[in-house]
Amino acid sequence: MKLIENISEIKKPLENSVITIGNFDGVHRGHQSLFHHVIQKADEINGISIVITFDPHPLRALGKSSPPLITRRDQKIELIKLADIDYILCLPFTKEFSKTPPKTFIHDFLVSRLGMKAIIVGPDYLFGKNRKGNISLLQQESEKGSFSVIVPDWINDSETSKERISSTKIRNLVMEGRVKDVPKYLGRFYQIRGKVIKGRNRGGSQLGFPTANIKLHDELCPKFGVYAVTVECTEGIFKGVANIGYSPTFDDHIFTIEVHILDGFSSDIYDTRIRVNIIERLRDEKKFSNIQELSTQIARDIEKAKELLSNVNS
Repeated sequence: MKLIENISEIKKPLENSVITIGNFDGVHRGHQSLFHHVIQKADEINGISIVITFDPHPLRALGKSSPPLITRRDQKIELIKLADIDYILCLPFTKEFSKTPPKTFIHDFLVSRLGMKAIIVGPDYLFGKNRKGNISLLQQESEKGSFSVIVPDWINDSETSKERISSTKIRNLVMEGRVKDVPKYLGRFYQIRGKVIKGRNRGGSQLGFPTANIKLHDELCPKFGVYAVTVECTEGIFKGVANIGYSPTFDDHIFTIEVHILDGFSSDIYDTRIRVNIIERLRDEKKFSNIQELSTQIARDIEKAKELLSNVNS
């Protein structure tokens, strides 16, 4: 796999490529299906597979609001790499680039520069200046450019459901706290990432449950509450319980993500980056009368999390 972050890195035109293009936020099962089609077609024509995505999100580059990203740039590239694509083009999206006429984008960029012999995109794909380019235009220009246009059907959440898998659906599930439903759309548990920072020294000393306090890297935050999680850190993968929110019992109005790693974990992971897979929501945040009540509830949360996580590979 080769990552290209600027088109100037392509010193000579590529040849015989099969391409898909999109924001691919979440790299969910629908996106993964497109990558599979791209690889399969590239194998058929003895060509190369290419995924084109953009950073920043086009709406943001144009000064418009956009929803929080499910996967930021680093995680998105990691996940696309797992598909064994030959080239990932993560290109800067600018106002100037947004003004590219659709036909220019097709012939000067995709065909002449990237050697496109096939393009595989979803039925709603739009591109070029004012988003005037669409599937019909691609099909009209395909004979002139000697490439084929392949538009697979949407991927649904199950064989019996007609609900399309989408980034919007996944985003809403996470924000509603319905994280246990996410894997059937995303193909994995929703994951947040962050750096372990100095906390308020109350987990171990006051509550009896030491926690890793995380400075959140991701944009999309699950609904506030308590969750069963798994934790990936420098020491391995472990099970845990996470509190996301404002810890109302302490009444300090400071947003925190605090993770208690189970089974006597005691390694020093301060100042390291960890990944937290959000498995299932246990309960809402609640203001308790005193520290002892909160400590008792945390013990219950841990037991429930252990039960839920018993069938989750760590």
